Amino acid sequence: MKLLIRPAPEVAIKSKPVRRQQMRHLRQNIRKLLARLDHDIVVHGSWDRVDVEFPDDRGLSGSVIDALLRIPGISTIQEIGVFPFVSIDDIAEKAVEAFADQLNGKTFAVRVRRHGDHNFRSIEVERKAGAALMQASGAVGVNLKSPQVRVRIEVQDEHFHIAYRRHRGLGGYPLGSVENVMTLISGGYDSTVAAYLMMRRGLRSHFLFFNLGGTAHEVGVRQVVHYLWDRYGASHGAKFISVPFDGVISEIMGSVNHRHWGVVLKRQMLKAAAEIAKKNNVAGLVTGDAVAQVSSQTLTNINVVDRASDEVVLRPLISMDKETIIGIAREIGTEAYARTMPEYCGVISQKPATRAKLHRVEEDESAMDPAALVNAIDSREETPVDRLLETIKTPEEVELVQTPGVDDVIIDVRHPSEGEHAPLTLTNNEVIQIPFYELNQQIPSLPGNRQYLLYCDRGSMSRMHAGHLKAEGHENIKVYAPAS
Repeated sequence: MKLLIRPAPEVAIKSKPVRRQQMRHLRQNIRKLLARLDHDIVVHGSWDRVDVEFPDDRGLSGSVIDALLRIPGISTIQEIGVFPFVSIDDIAEKAVEAFADQLNGKTFAVRVRRHGDHNFRSIEVERKAGAALMQASGAVGVNLKSPQVRVRIEVQDEHFHIAYRRHRGLGGYPLGSVENVMTLISGGYDSTVAAYLMMRRGLRSHFLFFNLGGTAHEVGVRQVVHYLWDRYGASHGAKFISVPFDGVISEIMGSVNHRHWGVVLKRQMLKAAAEIAKKNNVAGLVTGDAVAQVSSQTLTNINVVDRASDEVVLRPLISMDKETIIGIAREIGTEAYARTMPEYCGVISQKPATRAKLHRVEEDESAMDPAALVNAIDSREETPVDRLLETIKTPEEVELVQTPGVDDVIIDVRHPSEGEHAPLTLTNNEVIQIPFYELNQQIPSLPGNRQYLLYCDRGSMSRMHAGHLKAEGHENIKVYAPAS
């Protein structure tokens, strides 16, 4: 199988040196991510295309295309069938096999390109294949000017190619071809969508989380950050930085006028982010702010918040409404995380200022003990995102089971998108799907006289949730860890 990948149009119109650099990044990213599937996958290309080739007999097609659909910088992915040239009639037969089912009720045109020394012309192949398709399909006719379906065939010396399905990629720029940023992440709809949009734009992102007082919240954020990175940014390493902010919260609530709590909290986060950014080669900060969504996001208050730092603050959601943001979250797979994400609501004013005055906010801040912010920054924890789930501390140790008992029930806790691509099937055991973010709600309703084994691909997610469930008194929870 061969795939032809075209970069996003923005890449194609760059100057020659920039285009060459971005195409090199794209090839490297594709090569690195596809090597996780099979080391025999070959990636090569030129200034305006990337070619991917892999064996037809290993069932890789679906997994390869799924991986490519999640790589920033790709505009289209064209499936190409490669065949030895036998005759024009054989080309027509292969065209019928590939396109007959797609032409019912549609117009089409056959386009042929030929390279090499042959005793026929391209137009002869077009006529032969077109006639065969008209006879074998329910097509309404040929339309050479504006066909609904284009059948593309390329004859190269002793082989010919037929272009099959075309898939639309993420677009944007190749990850790592633009500067680095740091996304302030809370795990909700806004910050996860903002992080995704920046990665799609080619910006490698670290993730900065301000823990406002809850272990459950950090566990949830770790999971969604790992998901985002693994799905859209795994070609590059990234850090997850957790900053304990409970001391800063105490200072705000004890020293600041309650009408300014939200604005001051955002300013303190920005100040901390700016200091941490200097140590991580970061060129800008990313937030999930949208104009007028909450009181701290009026234009006046955004201006006051931004005065806390000299760093560039990027707000990709600034003009979006909540419905649009949730729609994107649903498309990229973070909606389920955001919907069940624990929240900390301790810093909410009854009558927040919507047009805060900078001098009054700074006066309030001057009453705070600056050591609180310094201590929070110094106490931060930095974890590579690829190890994020391994480093979550669970309150209880859990038993790992390689061979389930006949009556054991396996609970597949993976995200639904993962289960669709690699479903878990067992001969002797009942398997039920309960995504990890619904476990706490559904476990109490399951029969208590059965033993349940949690399962995920790597084992990290299942161990973590099994530990928390056991700590809550569910002694019939273990982990299914089949031998690899």
